[in-house]
Amino acid sequence: MLSKLRTLCLKGIDGREVSAEVYIASGLPAYVVVGLPDAAVKEAKDRVVAAVRNSGFDFPSKRITVNLAPAEIKKTGTHFDLPIALGVLAASGKIGQKAAARMGDTFFIGELALDGAVRPVAGVLPMLLALKGLGATAVVPAGNSAEAAVSGVKCLAASTLKGVAAWLAGEGELECCAAAPERKPAADQIPDMSEVKGQAFAKRAMEIAAAGFHNIILVGPPGAGKSMLAKRFGALLPPMTFDEALETTKLYSISGLGAAGRLVSERPFREPHHTISDAALIGGGSSPRPGEVSLAHNGVLFLDEFPEFSRPAIEALREPLEAWKVTVSRVKESVAYPARFLMVAAMNPCPCGYLGHPTRECACTPLQVHKYRSRVSGPILDRIDLQVQLSAVKYSDWESLPKGEPSSAVAGRVLKAIEIQRGRFKGGTRANAFMTGAELRLHCALPEGAASVLETAMNKLGFSARSLDKILKIARTIADLEGVPALKREHVIEAVQYRMLDRASGLATGI
Repeated sequence: MLSKLRTLCLKGIDGREVSAEVYIASGLPAYVVVGLPDAAVKEAKDRVVAAVRNSGFDFPSKRITVNLAPAEIKKTGTHFDLPIALGVLAASGKIGQKAAARMGDTFFIGELALDGAVRPVAGVLPMLLALKGLGATAVVPAGNSAEAAVSGVKCLAASTLKGVAAWLAGEGELECCAAAPERKPAADQIPDMSEVKGQAFAKRAMEIAAAGFHNIILVGPPGAGKSMLAKRFGALLPPMTFDEALETTKLYSISGLGAAGRLVSERPFREPHHTISDAALIGGGSSPRPGEVSLAHNGVLFLDEFPEFSRPAIEALREPLEAWKVTVSRVKESVAYPARFLMVAAMNPCPCGYLGHPTRECACTPLQVHKYRSRVSGPILDRIDLQVQLSAVKYSDWESLPKGEPSSAVAGRVLKAIEIQRGRFKGGTRANAFMTGAELRLHCALPEGAASVLETAMNKLGFSARSLDKILKIARTIADLEGVPALKREHVIEAVQYRMLDRASGLATGI
């Protein structure tokens, strides 16, 4: 006999419908899965046999062929267990003819334990979002109940294979999935910017970065406050919109890092160690999965000790820093993951860390400084909008300086600037950092006297054409923070100060 059930698979961050067809024929006992399955899908055979028998059903000793269509899409994951097991029961006549009507209108997702329990799986939310608006019903693991409820699709929670079989036969009921209760974030979850002593120039740069979603690199000696500033940066960013939260939650669901069935409502802050591989940073693997740059989507990616990352990992950042997405290509498939993150990088000015320090002598030779700095290539620096030098804080300043401005005050100004940008770009999640060339010409007209500033920056300081574009985008954000519609010459001059690594004299002179 032949049975057909509907299930889903993932293609990047989007769900795709899959038909699970099970055919049972006479002959020597055999079990074959076709349709481009991966190892996890092939191993479903042993889980399904044990789960069916331990649920009180006889497993047919015949030739069983399972086809997952369409065959050109690679099938990965363990969530095909439940539809395959139900297909075997239906094709062998174990759940009756009444089940056919429900099977035709329902999608099934779930991994099976050997005792017949239905275990939660990764990627439920993005798969279910493919059904939104179709009026379909989905049966998902009870452990994914809260996550499924977020999708807006009618979902039923399955605890055991036997319970789902009884529901299909009209002999039992399954509970509807319920959303998890709202959870308020802790008020002190992110440290406050007021705790950072001094570094007014760096704080101003961080405010500009948050207001325009500009990437930023902080350069300074050990203990200057680079990490302190970075870890307080998230408090300056505005709350995520619903669309941003949904997109970020999809990525976390695929990676198995879902927030207990809730939307990821706080902007992500990812802090990978500098020993991370380029595949883990960017994404990939034999079965592609999102990397750290995608897990930081709509949030912050903090790369401390930036030059200590491997050269391949640093260079792999070129595409996401420019296109805000990552494309992972393999022989049999190619998937794209969004990666619209705000990068905050931190580095020392030299290997020993004390180049330009007012009281400690640098022990590095010019060649060592050059080799250290060259680990971060010019193309990468060109893609970082704000490049800021931090100086060591003196004891007298540390003792006498008053408590700094709180994060809430800065965040208020940032939000006003972002509202201006949303009006400029007609809503959505656009920001000044994402302006195209045409938008740059439209919204960043040079004020009187600014052309000579840019000419000097290119001819005498060695700035590239891309650097000039970055300067105009930064100037536009500075103007938005002031609430003025047109750029001023002083905005451009201030923006030039935030490109310290582009200067021809460079870091080797301690600038």
